[in-house]
Amino acid sequence: MRPNSTQGAPPCSFVAVRRAPMTEPKFQIPSIDRLLQRADTLALIHRHGREPVVAALRAATARYRSEALAGLAASSVEAVSESLTVAAAKHLRSLTKPSLIPVFNLTGTVLHTNLGRAPLPEAALKAIAAVATQATNLEYSLEAGKRGDRDDHVASWLQRLTGAEAATVVNNNAAAVMLVLNTLARRRGVIVSRGELVEIGGSFRIPDVMAAAGSLMREVGTTNRVHLRDYEGAIDARTGLIMKIHTSNYRIEGFTAAVAESELAALARKSQIPFVVDLGSGTLLDFERFGLPREPTVQEAIRDGADLVMFSGDKLLGGPQAGIIAGRADLIKKLKKNPMTRALRVDKLTLASLGAVLPLYADPARAVKVIPALRLLTRPIAEIEATAREVLAPLQTALRSNVEIDLVACKSQIGSGALPVEQLPSCGVRLRPLTARVSSRAVETLAARFRGLPMPVIGRIHQGALVFDLRCLEDPREFIAQLGVLPP
Repeated sequence: MRPNSTQGAPPCSFVAVRRAPMTEPKFQIPSIDRLLQRADTLALIHRHGREPVVAALRAATARYRSEALAGLAASSVEAVSESLTVAAAKHLRSLTKPSLIPVFNLTGTVLHTNLGRAPLPEAALKAIAAVATQATNLEYSLEAGKRGDRDDHVASWLQRLTGAEAATVVNNNAAAVMLVLNTLARRRGVIVSRGELVEIGGSFRIPDVMAAAGSLMREVGTTNRVHLRDYEGAIDARTGLIMKIHTSNYRIEGFTAAVAESELAALARKSQIPFVVDLGSGTLLDFERFGLPREPTVQEAIRDGADLVMFSGDKLLGGPQAGIIAGRADLIKKLKKNPMTRALRVDKLTLASLGAVLPLYADPARAVKVIPALRLLTRPIAEIEATAREVLAPLQTALRSNVEIDLVACKSQIGSGALPVEQLPSCGVRLRPLTARVSSRAVETLAARFRGLPMPVIGRIHQGALVFDLRCLEDPREFIAQLGVLPP
């Protein structure tokens, strides 16, 4: 018997086999430390900080390594270094680019909620800048040398302009309504006309706000008609207040009836309960004096006997987002004692802005010129038409022969729930893609191209065309200048 050639060998041994060497990828990745010494990387560190740059370089290196293994990378160390730095810079730009940016509002809705409502006047911008970077006397009385009240910075002007005894400010009008209800009618009834149970943007409804505030809604009348006797019959020992809501975002016409605010105020005084008015948008000007449709003013509500009036700061007032409550001093004092007030209060930037806007109303004729929202609402149609003609040729050049472009008469809306039926004559540019008859997506694609500009342009799509209402484009130079980079 021949001896086994493996006899005596360890039972788990392996015979080593020499293989041919694998082909190594022809690329070299520099170390992070080496990349950090580059001049362009040092510039990134100066702009963004060391840690974000290191993280971006590591991410770029990981991506490059996977691409290199697939045979997609350059072989030069210098080329790799430059590629990694460029990729890191691009990532950092994307990471730090602000998402809240200016846009051209060419929708035809002046006070567009989705686009930020009222633009601020120059005086407000200067006031914000003055207090933004340093300590201020936000809640400090310089005269008394002790803690003060932040409302003092705007209360005197609100009293002067509205005729109210006192005023306070919270972060928006919904907050103002919530605070009033929670303070004066928590677990108590709130009498309100059924025809005034409005729903505002975002599906927020007055009944829901009342419930959240802890109030018990008592609706009276019908959708289209309500009488004084309806309010009288609803008052009982559990009634907290009577509330009048200005239906600013819709209108009921035809067979209707409503009760004057002066009558409701008299009924409330007789019953010893507060009468409050939610004006929604709210204005301090007689709009008819400036050729605009009539809108009830805060001053009128106070004169008619409202104990409290609530209105917005960033709508017809033309200021910052805020909810303003003006009225009886004793009721304002109660509101300010509610713990909810601290949660709803505004900051120094809002107060600085509002404090700069209110004095502009001392001269209504000047206010219409220097407050952008009012200036846009009262802008002459001839001026809008001139702007439309100015942008027509540059648009035709930018879009060449792919789009049919012409001037069109249109109607602007005031927006943000103000004067929903009335519209203002305006002029615009209509852009109709030549392929629109074939594909309904052509207009959407065109609109997306304009939204892709450095300063996005927002218009409205109407009857198969993209329409730019030029009411809010006072200076078209920046609009025209960027048409050369319109995305394909």
